[in-house]
Amino acid sequence: MTTREEQQRYHLRAGEAASGPYALHIDPKRAGWDRSSLRVLELEPGGVHTLVTGESEWVVLPLAGGCTVHTADDVFELAGRESVFRSVTDFAYLPRDARAQIASGAGGRFALAGAKCERRLPARYGPAPEVPVELRGAGNCSRQVNNFAAADTFECDRLIAVEVLTPGGNWSSYPPHKHDEHHPGVESELEEIYYFEVEGNGLGYHRVSPSRAGGTDVLAEVATGDAVLIPDGWHGPSIAPPGRTLYYLNVMAGPGEHREWLIRDHPGHSWIRETWPAQPVDPRLPLHGPEAAE
Repeated sequence: MTTREEQQRYHLRAGEAASGPYALHIDPKRAGWDRSSLRVLELEPGGVHTLVTGESEWVVLPLAGGCTVHTADDVFELAGRESVFRSVTDFAYLPRDARAQIASGAGGRFALAGAKCERRLPARYGPAPEVPVELRGAGNCSRQVNNFAAADTFECDRLIAVEVLTPGGNWSSYPPHKHDEHHPGVESELEEIYYFEVEGNGLGYHRVSPSRAGGTDVLAEVATGDAVLIPDGWHGPSIAPPGRTLYYLNVMAGPGEHREWLIRDHPGHSWIRETWPAQPVDPRLPLHGPEAAE
């Protein structure tokens, strides 16, 4: 596969993977892998959408606006948020083999992060104040991570999902790292989707470099609504333009016995971590916390 073909396959520009009510529709067949999925649902005011979960578990995550999620036994009122740059949001977890309706009186945009799974867990509500907000890195590698469905913060069977906000001019997903092989206690095998939004309709950059011969090789100029598929390879940095915050939603799942996020840093760049203890975290962080959604 040529570099141009890889760019087109793995960097999905806004609208290129749209389908029906979904501004973005990535399933395992489209991605060429086994488990990870992401849809971005756009609802007009008063809009209603039916989601049949099938073999996957799903998290309904408001990107802009709020909604009501109805299942056979539960009703979850999601207050949502004005935008991904303004606050953490509440969310709803939906199990496999279920049917749900997503309704929004005012309309909005909602990420549906999914993963094929084996266990059927109960539907649940995730309150915004309980989302752990982590400040990671230091200096111009500082970023904010909203760990709403991280492996150690919210129970899912296979799905791992977090939000990352990178202040203008900073680098995140750095040092470059990978999780495309199974090494117990060291690295977990995970398929990953990055979904991007850039404040003020700016542009950011994201790099995926090969971790083995013939591996994924992509340099993407990303804008709001773009996605990058990462079946393998070192991924990072994600670069925020000066004056504009870069947001991305990470959706991951893999075949391992344990649901865990274990990464291996690129050996040529891991030294950057040694510089962080001597630097302050970017004073612009946190951009927001759970209290902003109350």
